[in-house]
This record gives sequence, structure tokens and C-alpha cells, in this order.
Amino acid sequence: MALRTVRLLGDPVLRKKCKEVTELTPKIRTLIGDMVDTMYEANGVGLAAPQVGILRRLVVIDIGDGPIVMINPVILETSGEQTGDEGCLSLPGKAGVVTRPNYVKVRFRNDEFEESELEGTELLARAICHEVDHLDGHMYTEKVEGGLHDVVYEDDE
Repeated sequence: MALRTVRLLGDPVLRKKCKEVTELTPKIRTLIGDMVDTMYEANGVGLAAPQVGILRRLVVIDIGDGPIVMINPVILETSGEQTGDEGCLSLPGKAGVVTRPNYVKVRFRNDEFEESELEGTELLARAICHEVDHLDGHMYTEKVEGGLHDVVYEDDE
């Protein structure tokens, strides 16, 4: 697979609503692999297709249990709330405090284009909400409470 260039805050593609994926073509399969590789290379937890310049409803997430591929994700249910630091590969080196649901139930098509549902809490719930926002042209910076701050990575110390 190949690494894709992550689009940065200010790129107009990040403000556009994505179109549904209607079939699992070889091009979409390649995109999924490239997105997973790109997410790992950037040490991310999630990546949405518009972040690599593709306006399709596709996200990949890995909170440490292996990659989850969500095609056409729809959030069905949320509950509770959590408030914490959130960052984004499209705004490297920055983070901000965001309140998100603590529980999310989502319906999507998986990497075999089979309909699936998943329930997530805590970090997974946060990641799902964050990535689905990207598909609708929204970034976490719209929800930040109190402004952005610099992130110091362990490798930088």
C-alpha cells in the first residue's frame, strides 16, 4: 500500500460533505489500505477519507485493538459524556478539550461491504464521533472548549 498526504486545516476539502460509497471497488479497497498505512505512519487513532483528499464516507480507526474500517457510518445512538483532550492528524502538534458522548452505537459497512453495527465507549466513542464529523465537513476545532494548545510528544522530549 501507499502513504497518502494528509490534508491540513485550511484545505477546502476538509469542509465538504462526503458522498456515500455505493460499492466496494478495487479503488476503494486500495484507498482503505492506504488510509490504514497513513494512519499508522502518522501515529493516529483514526483517519477519514477527506483527510487524504477523497470525498467519500469512509473512515479507519484503531484504538489499539486492530483496524476498524467503516464505510458509510451512521451514528444510531449516543449517551453520556466525556470531556478530554482531542487532536487531529489534519492539525498536527495541537490539541483541545472537547466534550463527546461516552457511548456510541454506529451502523456501517465493513471492509467486505457487509452491514455491521458496533458499540463503543470512551476512546472508541470519541474516535467514531470525531471521524464521522470529518465526513460531514466538520473538525474538532469547532467544538474546542477554551482554545488549542501545543502537544508535546514523548519522542520530542
